[in-house]
Amino acid sequence: MTTPEAPPAGAPFDVARPYRLNPSVALRPEPFGALAYHFGNRRLSFLKAPELVELVRGLDRHPSVGAALGGVPDARRGAFLRALASLAAADMIIPQRSGTGARR
Repeated sequence: MTTPEAPPAGAPFDVARPYRLNPSVALRPEPFGALAYHFGNRRLSFLKAPELVELVRGLDRHPSVGAALGGVPDARRGAFLRALASLAAADMIIPQRSGTGARR
């Protein structure tokens, strides 16, 4: 079994990199969005918008986080970017290895 590539501790969230949902994370749909549970570190996060859940589920189909945010309205882009950075800090989303982005 391979270990997901993780950024160095304290590394900033890089919107130019491709990310994906950590395979150790399960998303449970809820009326407000979803609960994200990390089976490795046992953290629980709340995704408070269905659109954010859709974005997180589809991150691996984009060449970068910035490209994934392209379909988000300008008024919500900053909030979604902060949410993604928080999810990355909690290891809920992880950088993809080179050459694995933009799956279709």
